[in-house]
Amino acid sequence: MVLRRLGASVIAALAVLVVAAGCADGTSTGAAGPGSPSAPAPAVTGGASPATSGATAAPPTLTFTARTVGGGEFNGATLAGKPAVLWFWAPWCPTCAGQAKGVKATAEQLAGKVNVVGVGGLDDEPAMRRFITEWKLDAVPHLSDEAGTVWKKFGVTSQSTFVLLDSRGTVVHKGVLRGDDLPGRAAALT
Repeated sequence: MVLRRLGASVIAALAVLVVAAGCADGTSTGAAGPGSPSAPAPAVTGGASPATSGATAAPPTLTFTARTVGGGEFNGATLAGKPAVLWFWAPWCPTCAGQAKGVKATAEQLAGKVNVVGVGGLDDEPAMRRFITEWKLDAVPHLSDEAGTVWKKFGVTSQSTFVLLDSRGTVVHKGVLRGDDLPGRAAALT
């Protein structure tokens, strides 16, 4: 009887380890999900190159890849060397729609100084495309994070969250911001 209980405990412990290993999605290492296309990433913030030649390796926060809403591949390491705003949004979110104008203004006003990237999730890609078109956010690169890989990497649990990173890739803010507060908060990073 004791041997049976011990065997059941060992099996349960192994099952927990197998499940935990199976749940690893690569967010700690920044691995891309299966099926990521190899098309080039769109220009970040109005065509500015966020990384300079000869730049050092990207910090751990920026070691991720994702697919863009346009179907290209995005490498987080391209954000290294400049402050960045990551906007985690959902197409059906009225708060996100209210922030769109501030996100667009931030990208335009700080082009070449701060990288602005949208991270769409909690819906499918066609809905994300409609949202981007409706709010005229085409100049801002957007990631299609249907699986939530980038959301998990940054510990984001709900839409309408901003993650602000300094030029070293350190998270200096994570939470909700009003769209009209964003340009000033992002400018303070430069």
